[in-house]
Amino acid sequence: MKASNKILTISFIVIMLIILTLSITGMFLMQEKDIVLQGQIEAEEYNISGLLPGRIESIYVEKGEKVNKGDTLVYIVSREMIAELDSQNALHEAAYSQSEKLDSGSREQLISIAKELWQGAKADLNMAKTTYQRIKALYEDSIVSLQRKDEAEAIYKSSLAAERAAYYQYQMALEGAQEADKTSARAVAKAAQSNTDVVKALLDDSRLTSPISGEIASISLNPGELTSIGSTIMTVVDIDNPYLTINVRENLMTHFRMGETILCDIPALGLKEIPFRINYISPLGSFATWKATKDTGGYDLRTFEIQARPTTSVRDLRPGMSALITVRS
Repeated sequence: MKASNKILTISFIVIMLIILTLSITGMFLMQEKDIVLQGQIEAEEYNISGLLPGRIESIYVEKGEKVNKGDTLVYIVSREMIAELDSQNALHEAAYSQSEKLDSGSREQLISIAKELWQGAKADLNMAKTTYQRIKALYEDSIVSLQRKDEAEAIYKSSLAAERAAYYQYQMALEGAQEADKTSARAVAKAAQSNTDVVKALLDDSRLTSPISGEIASISLNPGELTSIGSTIMTVVDIDNPYLTINVRENLMTHFRMGETILCDIPALGLKEIPFRINYISPLGSFATWKATKDTGGYDLRTFEIQARPTTSVRDLRPGMSALITVRS
């Protein structure tokens, strides 16, 4: 009898210990868990490209090099544009001379200059027409952009108008200059000057400079290679102004509010609890960022992109580094 009571007592104690253990385990399991979210350090990138198509003559920087705002990065040579500038300068000089001679009334020189102006305008028109036809064919083959085709067409139409104007000026010179002729000659000279200014503006874009102080992240082309309008030659990253980007499900958005500060660990630098201030929150548009809360029914969780900037300067913080944020589930 005593042995039986002892067994019952031991069994009771074991059962109570099991229940107590299960209760304590359940309490721990029901407690809120920490969730570690991983973000990434990023920085704004600036693509260096120009309006002048041509051959890269020189690249003055290397990948990873620090540059200041306004530093010259690339020099592009376009022999076609240089030839076009020479042609436009000659046309302008002839038009200006014609205008001056009309004002002075020298008939023989007027006729000679008018003829020279017309011949130059015809040559310029032929070049513009040939260039436009080639660019149009390249555009139809999807090799050049619509902007490039439109620019070539505009130059062609301008050259066509200039040639007609020069021809009529030549005819009027043969008949004798009138006051209207003088006004027209001055207009032609002004138009020629405008064409020269356009070509000069394009050539001014032969030296590309850095829009910011930063670091050369990549170089896409090498000296000697051809570059087209708007093509990226290199990329400059704003290394001095990094920021954090992290994607967060909406059920955790209570931990992230605009203007608030979050604490991040930066494993690459061995830093803990670095403060970042949230400055941007926006839902991601892709359907792939949604997550079902239940297999059937319920609602879908959307994902938000959050950006935050360090409240103080963090030495050696670079784009691509991971940032860890711990929140309660």
